[in-house]
Amino acid sequence: MQNDYDLSLQAFTDAAERIESLAIRTPLLRLQVESSHPIYLKLENLQPIGSFKIRCAANALLSRQRAVQGIVSTASAGNFAQGLAYAGRKLGIAIRTFVPETAADSKIEALERLGAEVERIPYAEWWAMLADPPSNPDFIHPAVAPEVLVGNGTIALEIMQDLPDVATVLAPYGGGGLSVGIAAALRAAGSQAQVYASESEAGAPLHAAFEADEPVHVNFDPATFITGMGGPEVLSVIWPLARKYLSGSQVVSLPQVAKAIDLLIRRHHIIVEGAGAAPVAAALSSPRDGPTVCILSGGHLDPKHLVTILSGETP
Repeated sequence: MQNDYDLSLQAFTDAAERIESLAIRTPLLRLQVESSHPIYLKLENLQPIGSFKIRCAANALLSRQRAVQGIVSTASAGNFAQGLAYAGRKLGIAIRTFVPETAADSKIEALERLGAEVERIPYAEWWAMLADPPSNPDFIHPAVAPEVLVGNGTIALEIMQDLPDVATVLAPYGGGGLSVGIAAALRAAGSQAQVYASESEAGAPLHAAFEADEPVHVNFDPATFITGMGGPEVLSVIWPLARKYLSGSQVVSLPQVAKAIDLLIRRHHIIVEGAGAAPVAAALSSPRDGPTVCILSGGHLDPKHLVTILSGETP
C-alpha cells in the first residue's frame, strides 16, 4: 500500500480547524511527582470517546465524506473505530469495524452503543488486514492513512501552544500513526523536541526495527491488559516515516505500566488504559532533560484490570 503524505504545517492547521466541532482541546497538566525535570500529561483520555482517535477518525471521515459510497469500514482494536462511529453518527455515515478477538469488552460495548457494526475476528487475521488492507476506497486504515497521521498531529500544535519549550514527547506505539503524526507536526512547526515511542515487553516491534534498521518479526502477546499497543512487526508503510521522525523507542514492563496507572489514579484521579500509561512509565523510569510530555492516549481500561491494579497487582 502506498500513500502520499502532505505533512506540511498548513495540512496540520487545516486539520485542526476541520475537527474542532468533534474533538476537544485537551488540557496539559504537570504530573505531581518529584522529578529532575517537569513531566506533563496530555489528557487525550478526556476526548468525547475517551481517546485521541477522535482526532484522526474525524479528520479522515470529514476529508472523505464526499467520496464515501456506502458503509465505511476499518480494522481497529477499538478506539479508532469509536472515533469513526462517533463522527459517523454526527455525519450520517454508517461504520463497520473488524476488531481482534482480544479487544476489551468495554471497547466493544462502546462501539455498539455508538451504533457501529462490529465483527470480531482472530488476531492474526485482524493484523493481516492492517498489514495488507483492502483496496476498497471506503476502508480507512487506523494508522497509516494520510488523514490519520495529520489528524493525530493536531495534538502537537496544542502542546506547542501550551508548552513552547517542550523537549521530549512520549507516545504509545501501536500502528505508528500517533507518534509519527505528532513528530511530523512538531517538525513542521519548527520545534526541536524529540519524540520517542513507548512500547511494552509484550511486544516491541519498533525497538527491534531500530536495532535491525528494518522491520523484523517479534514475539507479541496480544492477551495482556495493554490493548491497542504493540504488534508482531512494524507496518512497512509507516517504517520510513518512523525512522525519519522518531528519535527511538523505550520499552517498559507490564508492572511499570500498572504502577503508572495506579499513580495517575491516586495523584490525579484520572483513569487511563495501559497504552495511555506506558509513556508515563517510560518518563518515570528514564527521566530526560527538559520538559517532557506524555500522551495519555485513552481511558478504556477494563474494570476487572482496574480492580487488580488498585489492589497493587499486575493484571
